[in-house]
Amino acid sequence: MMQISENGLDLIRKFEGLRLETYDCPGGKLTIGYGHTGPDVKPNLKIDHAKATALLKGDVGRFEKSVNELVTVSMTQGMFDALVCFSYNLGAGSLRDSTLLKKLNADDRRGAAAEFLNWNKAKGKPLAGLTARRESERALFMA
Repeated sequence: MMQISENGLDLIRKFEGLRLETYDCPGGKLTIGYGHTGPDVKPNLKIDHAKATALLKGDVGRFEKSVNELVTVSMTQGMFDALVCFSYNLGAGSLRDSTLLKKLNADDRRGAAAEFLNWNKAKGKPLAGLTARRESERALFMA
């Protein structure tokens, strides 16, 4: 079973940023730390850096498991890291139902890489931050 590398974690940290108090993300979800969401995230919650790191590691573990289960072809470390980062941002269900995954599992790696850029919208509108993230994920995927 593959695990995310420090490069993959750095990419997640870079694009999620670190917020030690709850906020609404562009998708409208209550969020804290490095993009952590869930029933444990309440309004006005405050955490420290150690808690944010623990939440990140727990969340990443779930997405590592999903990527390992969903991808049926061999992957490079960069591909795996990019897919975990993608899933961390969009959810494993988005990866599961994506043309990106269908192309990858058909061993169309270039076609799969091109699909990253189709996932740059929040509430139907392209966001510069998401475009930059998808470009970085695609580059790591192809590295």
